Amino acid sequence: MINFCYHNLSFQKLIQRLISMRASDSSTSSQSLIEHQQQELESQPQITTKNPKKLALIPLVFLIYFEVSGGPYGEEPAVGAAGPLFAILGFLIFPFIWSIPEALVTAELATAFPGNGGFVIWAHQAFGPFWGSLMGSWKFLSGVINLASYPILCVDYLKLVIPIFSSGLPRFFAIFVSTVVLSCLNYSGLSNVGYTAVGLGIVSLCPFIVMSLVAIPKIDPSRWISLGQKGVEKDWTLYINTLFWNLNFWDNASTLAGEVEQPQKMYPKALFSAGILTCLGYIVPLLAATGAIPLEQEDWVDGYLASAGEVIAGKWLKYWIEIGAVLSIIGLFEAQLSSCAYQLLGMADLGISPLIFGSRSKWFNTPWLGILISTVFALSVSYLDFADIISSANFLYSLGMLLEFASFLWLRVKFPGLGRPFKVPMGMRGLIVMCLIPSGFLVYVLAVATKAVYLVSALMTLFGIVWYFFMNLCKSKMWFEFNKGEQKLEIRGHE
Repeated sequence: MINFCYHNLSFQKLIQRLISMRASDSSTSSQSLIEHQQQELESQPQITTKNPKKLALIPLVFLIYFEVSGGPYGEEPAVGAAGPLFAILGFLIFPFIWSIPEALVTAELATAFPGNGGFVIWAHQAFGPFWGSLMGSWKFLSGVINLASYPILCVDYLKLVIPIFSSGLPRFFAIFVSTVVLSCLNYSGLSNVGYTAVGLGIVSLCPFIVMSLVAIPKIDPSRWISLGQKGVEKDWTLYINTLFWNLNFWDNASTLAGEVEQPQKMYPKALFSAGILTCLGYIVPLLAATGAIPLEQEDWVDGYLASAGEVIAGKWLKYWIEIGAVLSIIGLFEAQLSSCAYQLLGMADLGISPLIFGSRSKWFNTPWLGILISTVFALSVSYLDFADIISSANFLYSLGMLLEFASFLWLRVKFPGLGRPFKVPMGMRGLIVMCLIPSGFLVYVLAVATKAVYLVSALMTLFGIVWYFFMNLCKSKMWFEFNKGEQKLEIRGHE
């Protein structure tokens, strides 16, 4: 801040007059902005719908919960990689250095820009349409690839009961049918998806509540401080990756902001509540299982909590946990599909993609074309050997998160007067430190990628760049109709 010293009265009056003129201009500009925005809102096409329900708080909490976690399924490799003590400390500490910064960024920007598209809007506002489009490509491709994995996991559980689904045409058919059926629920309305997520979340968590209660008399607290069995080497890469991907994706629900009732109030509450639910959902079953069962570190792989449930309470609990895993996977699929579909709708609103991408169902007001495109992409990936593609999706997500943190910081500089119903209570230096720590983990993920992952990720990024310039060509040639939403979003920050 520059401090001025006034040496005479006339100079002081001059400054006061300039300030007064600037305030007057600002008032006139603000009034003009309000009138301009009202005219644009009135000019927007009105959609008649039979189901105009907005997403309430509790469904939003569980949608965020399924975007991030879905339960303790998948936390087991942390124990196998580093032992009980480091696993427990990881799930206690990592949320503070990764999850909370990501959730705070999401809370501030989702309330400042409460429209469908989420992180695409943020990058677009911060750095322009090219980066908004590239963010959309990175996050969409990452999302639909992750989406493809969930029906496969469902079929992998089903084949334990119905072996015919292990391979060949029956497996192909089972993946296809499960993907299509689960997608139909999304078409029926986001409110229905939200309340389904509530039911799935409660039911899938119940077996772990029972396991934790039954385990209490059997717990030996000394097992919690074990550094692992002798002779078992620490796998720190697996340990970090397990923590990272079990506590990630807090920003995915931001693409639904336009469908949320009072998003400025709802998002901070929902993110906080989902954070508590997620952390407890990981740490309580982990304490119960590691404390009640003698350590056999090599047994701690994906799915081991079901076996732990059998040791603690019997086979009935193992089966219950496995059923809960399938229900959790369904919740993960529905939440991810919602995020992808509404992201496409938001990109159409921004004018990044053709207006048709924002088409909504006349009956349910859902983005039917976004759901269809996301489902087709997921199905096309489902039948590939996609180990490297999944790793590439994580690589693209990491690139997107680095751009997201950069957008968050730059928007604070670019639009200091922007209305932020929720604002992270820090100055710029504090915000930089807050974003720098999780960015370090993102850089680590990028650095340890294989050559195949670099190649696939480069090709996907090239696709995103080509898509941006192709869309510009379509605009200039008027091959498709585009929304004129870019100007409205740019003006909105000038307050």
